[in-house]
Amino acid sequence: MTGPAEVPANQALWDVWSHIHRHSEMYDVERFLAGESSLTEIDRAVVGDVAGKSLLHLQCHMGTDTLSWARLGARVVGVDFSQVAIDHARALADRLAMDAEFQRAEIGALDRVIGDRHFDLIFTSYGVLSWLSNLQPWAREIAHHLAPGGHFHMVEFHPTLGLFDHDGKTVAYPYFHKAEPFVFEETESYAGGSHPPMACYQWSHSLADVFGSLLRAGLKIIEFKEYPFCCHNCYEFLREETPGRYVMKEYPGLIPLLFSITAKAPSKCK
Repeated sequence: MTGPAEVPANQALWDVWSHIHRHSEMYDVERFLAGESSLTEIDRAVVGDVAGKSLLHLQCHMGTDTLSWARLGARVVGVDFSQVAIDHARALADRLAMDAEFQRAEIGALDRVIGDRHFDLIFTSYGVLSWLSNLQPWAREIAHHLAPGGHFHMVEFHPTLGLFDHDGKTVAYPYFHKAEPFVFEETESYAGGSHPPMACYQWSHSLADVFGSLLRAGLKIIEFKEYPFCCHNCYEFLREETPGRYVMKEYPGLIPLLFSITAKAPSKCK
């Protein structure tokens, strides 16, 4: 899905970030191990009841959300392209003695690790799309691995949030997709913790890109929502308005910061 230099560079960055996140205040793994759910109010409202259902979590990172769905009764499989993140996820599952499967896989190559399995639910959230150069293979895999009548749920940062520079005042990046990635040099994680300079590559995707890829893959969009707040304080230009809800300092409540999509697979295989 991406060029030869981009995936290894991004994987290396997420390997480093996964080590940082394991001990970060934002992820608060110890509270999670003590029973705290990592799911947001939007996650639970969008996905609904998962008890007894099979759930594939794409780009699952360290697995706290995956295991939170398992605590609610789902049979879970989590995939991520960072081996370090997957190792942390497996360690968390072992410590909790929970039945959960975690596999290292890149989007576009899921069949290599999960075969031809199909799931009642597929879920992904918060900062996942910008690491994908092309959404069409992503959407095709979602459609392929959904069981007939199954649902795909996504909660993601709104494309408008990605327009702004670090000050939250200046529009610095385009809304529309470009084939060439943005190249950044990172020296710290969004959850804190510094590291030596590392390159990373990201892409913007419009709402039309997201909708179009899912529709072309044969899925039916059954719900779409936009939210004037963010559930995670991972941008410098956000401030906490109410507990767990963050808005832009400069434009509070004026632009959407998150969106959610629910799509459904055909009831019968074609």
